[in-house]
Amino acid sequence: MLTGIVIDAGDTARVERFWREATRGRTGGLRLRFAATGEPRTARKNRIHLDLAGGPEWEAEVARLLALGATRADIGQGDVPWDVLADPEGNEFCVLRPGHPGVLADSGLVAVCLDVAEEDLRAQAAFWESRTGWHAAEHHDRCTRLRRTPADPVALVMGPPSAPKEGRNRIRLEVAPHEGGSGDFGGCGEFLDVGGNEFHVTPRRPRAPR
Repeated sequence: MLTGIVIDAGDTARVERFWREATRGRTGGLRLRFAATGEPRTARKNRIHLDLAGGPEWEAEVARLLALGATRADIGQGDVPWDVLADPEGNEFCVLRPGHPGVLADSGLVAVCLDVAEEDLRAQAAFWESRTGWHAAEHHDRCTRLRRTPADPVALVMGPPSAPKEGRNRIRLEVAPHEGGSGDFGGCGEFLDVGGNEFHVTPRRPRAPR
C-alpha cells in the first residue's frame, strides 16, 4: 500500500516546515518524509510532483504559499489553468483551481503525480495498482488516476509528458506490504519501478492521521 512520499532535502527542517504548512497537515493519510542529502537538485523537472488544492480562494492560497517560501516556476507549462510553484529547494508543485478534474477537496494534498510516457502508461498503472492496493478511479489513453477508495482526497496520477531521468529522483514513493500479505517486493529497501523510478519499501505501519 502507498504510505508516503520521500523528499530529498539539503535543509530538511526548512523543507519539512514548508510542506507541513503548505499542506495544512492534510495529506490524506500519507506520510511526508524528508531525507538529508548533500547533492544539489540538477534536474530541470522532477518525475514526481505534488498537487495541492487551491480551493475557492485559490489566489489567496497562492499568495499564502509564496509567503511561506515558495517561488513561481516555469517548467514549460505555458498558459495553463493552474499555478506552478516550487518549494524552497526548487521542487515544483501545482496549485489546482476549483473545477479541476479529480479534485475532491478544497485544501491540502490532492494528488501525487508521476510522469509516465504514453506508451508505458498501462504497464506503470498495472505495476502501481498491484503495489499500492489502490484502484483505478479514471483511466484513458493519457492518464490513469488511482485512489485508495473512491472518496479518498488523494490520488496517484500517472501520465505524460515524462521528464528525462537525470540521476536519482529527489521525490520518491514509499510503500508497505498490503494487509494480509507481504507482496512481492523481496524485502524492505529501495527498488525501481518499471519506468526506472526509485521507490522505498518499508515495514507495514499504521496510517497517519488525516
